[in-house]
Amino acid sequence: MASTQDLLKQAADLTSSSPKRAEELYKQILNSTASTSKGSAINADKEQSLRDQELALIKLAELYRDQKDASGLAQVITLSRSFMSSTAKAKTAKLIRTLLNYFNSIPNSRQTQIDVLTDNIEWSKREKRIFLKHSLEIRLVSLQLEALQYKLALTRIDALLTELKRLDDKMILTEVHLLESRVYRGIGNLSKSKAALTSARTAANSIYCPPHLQAALDLQSGVLHAEDKDYTTAYSYFYETFENMSSQDDPAALNALKYMLLCKVMLNMPEDVTSLLSIKLAVKYAQLREIESMRAIALAHQNRNLSDFEKALRDYKHELSSDSTIRSHLAALYDTLLQQNLLRIVEPYSVVEIDYVAKQVGQGRQDVEAKLSQMILDKVFHGVLDQGRGCLIVFDELEADNTYGAAIGTLEQVSKVVDSLYAKTVKIA
Repeated sequence: MASTQDLLKQAADLTSSSPKRAEELYKQILNSTASTSKGSAINADKEQSLRDQELALIKLAELYRDQKDASGLAQVITLSRSFMSSTAKAKTAKLIRTLLNYFNSIPNSRQTQIDVLTDNIEWSKREKRIFLKHSLEIRLVSLQLEALQYKLALTRIDALLTELKRLDDKMILTEVHLLESRVYRGIGNLSKSKAALTSARTAANSIYCPPHLQAALDLQSGVLHAEDKDYTTAYSYFYETFENMSSQDDPAALNALKYMLLCKVMLNMPEDVTSLLSIKLAVKYAQLREIESMRAIALAHQNRNLSDFEKALRDYKHELSSDSTIRSHLAALYDTLLQQNLLRIVEPYSVVEIDYVAKQVGQGRQDVEAKLSQMILDKVFHGVLDQGRGCLIVFDELEADNTYGAAIGTLEQVSKVVDSLYAKTVKIA
């Protein structure tokens, strides 16, 4: 009978040519080593058996990852429990983290991950593996946030915070408060989002904060400042994040760079986008499609060209609409650009047809009429919509008449003089 090492080598050789056979061999190894490890005493044989079992688990998981088989990978994680019951808790946490990371390469596997995590959280709770349970719950909340399951995420966060405050684990507490901030921002409650971020920073200040966690805190700070239209402060936070993540070759650095470019556009400084992409850290990202999309937006904004802006939104639909932060700010930017274009068209006229204005900006008549009505109400310009004639009547801006103000000022001074004279009269009398 072939030894476990021989079976591992044979399975590794068959991975590319015959994945099904390799899968059978790995499962055979897991079954044989599981029975061996249960029956063996604590000796060298058991240690070797556990090492073989761990290797077989990882190799089988890699096989399912390469085949994009999420359900198979979920089964491997369930199978690993018998192995995890025989090993140290720290090693268990590392193994399950490795296996869960393989899901990242499998498209459309989010729901499978959520199911696997929920199942393993219950298992770790039964086994009283508290720290493993906390790390799995944090991962689950992150997935629920991605899936826009805000209510479920907040329920899980509240339970987690109660446990963590009792344990006083500042590191995990920082991560959970950061997730809480992101969830509240997702549902539009910015005040609670800022409060949660402040709690995260307070917890982080009392410990050594790893660079990746500090970068995540800075990124969230930048996002919240951008929501308040404070793009200058937001840019400084995004720059800190970008520098931090780039030094670690973190793929998330790309998001920070996109947000930096967005801030420049929102600050009406689109010409700075080209110079920003020429700095040393940004050069390697300059040709990526995500950055090309932001460059196209900046160019359209610089030229005040609404049709180019719409073309960029169509051409880079996935890159610009997949990120909620960029999507919301570009919607505001589009509205501003439309307003600027409408003002440019109507300013030379005292009366102008709405159909003509709609044709010039390339928008539907109804949309243009609604926008002009909003601009009149917001006092962007003075005018009235004559819907009977289908025209916009533009009035000259009324100059403020200072006569009444000057008259009131004069009367106040006269009143003071009369009061003064009356006081002197009383003294003389």
